[in-house]
Amino acid sequence: MITNLENHMLEEDLKHRILRLIKREVVPAIGCTEPVAVALAVARAVDLYKGTRASITKISCRLSANIVKNAMGVGIPGTGMIGLPIAVALGALVGRHELGLEVLNDVNAEAVKRGKELIDKGIIEIELFKNAPHILHIDITVSGPEHHSRAVISGGHTNFVHCESDGTSVDTDSKAHETSCTDAYAVPELSMHTVWEFATTTPVDELAFILETRRLNKAAAEWALMDNYGHSVGRTLHSERQRNVMGDSTFSRILSYTSAACDARMGGAPVAVMSNSGSGNQGIAATMPVVVYAEENYADREQTIRALTLSHLTAIYIKQSLGCLSALCGCVVAATGSSAGICYLMGGGYPQVVDTVKNMVANLTGMICDGAKPSCALKISSGVSTAVISAMVAMEGQAASALEGIIDNDIDRTIRNLTAIGRDGMTQTDAMILDIMTNKTV
Repeated sequence: MITNLENHMLEEDLKHRILRLIKREVVPAIGCTEPVAVALAVARAVDLYKGTRASITKISCRLSANIVKNAMGVGIPGTGMIGLPIAVALGALVGRHELGLEVLNDVNAEAVKRGKELIDKGIIEIELFKNAPHILHIDITVSGPEHHSRAVISGGHTNFVHCESDGTSVDTDSKAHETSCTDAYAVPELSMHTVWEFATTTPVDELAFILETRRLNKAAAEWALMDNYGHSVGRTLHSERQRNVMGDSTFSRILSYTSAACDARMGGAPVAVMSNSGSGNQGIAATMPVVVYAEENYADREQTIRALTLSHLTAIYIKQSLGCLSALCGCVVAATGSSAGICYLMGGGYPQVVDTVKNMVANLTGMICDGAKPSCALKISSGVSTAVISAMVAMEGQAASALEGIIDNDIDRTIRNLTAIGRDGMTQTDAMILDIMTNKTV
């Protein structure tokens, strides 16, 4: 028989495991996490290479389809360039693998110049790894006349599963096994009610670290509002012409600030953002709508912290069953998190948050991910606008019912219906997307 004291201890253990989970999954990242993860693996392989860097004759990159898809069209911070070759070159030249997803922190104009020269030498080879062992898989081999080294990331953006130098295995010495978003041991079992209870009852000082998401992601948005990055979606929505259409409102500022941060990230701005579950865009979409709504409605510190925690943990919970990468756009996941956070700030309780999430699933399920690119800012603006609407409708007592589409009376089954479609149902969609992307005329 379990005593009340033992029950309490179990609850405390779960709380601390969830805290560790959030701190693992909500981390700073510079640049899109797929090419950055490739740069990270390259940096590690080069570090293990026993010869001089000048003696390297080949950097071979075997990448799973989703890594290729998400790295083809995105800007690399501080370079003014797009795609994998420059990410690989910079990982080899200035990458510091101990920095994780901030591996490209030391990029400067000189490094970019040297990176271009390295690309011109023709030593970088990029190959699609067909039937890779994981949807997120990066296998890097660095070779020279006398030495070779290898580093493999799989299952998570920083999850080193194998390292070797001249054929001898090396301890991965990686914290990444704690960050893989699909490994059962890395994530405590969650439910929507557990997410709610954690976000609303944990002592607020234990959650205060989540405010760093506000600082980093708001700074990225403000950076983009001052210049042109990507398609300048955020800046456009912030302009005088926009005000004549949408007005100067909380809603319009949520759209402009969230999409602006995405503009900066996808456009290669040299700024860090706070990611969620290995994605900077997901971190932005889980943060900025909540931040702007909280500021516009004078939410206090505790309300803001709890709303941000609810948003980020909801996104993490959904990713548990969806997986790190899929054909389902990540903004669906992250915007669902922010919809819950906004609903909480509107005064909603758990029933209203459940209804909000059901409204999101009824609306956004099926939005495809066709790679990381500047137009992601358009998808994010669609996601966060739906988040606001879903919360508003739920606060009026309205929600999609079990008679409608993939919605179930049970919120956790509803979420699993969403993730099953993204993870399993859209597998062929993912393959078709990659085929179209790699065969189109540019």
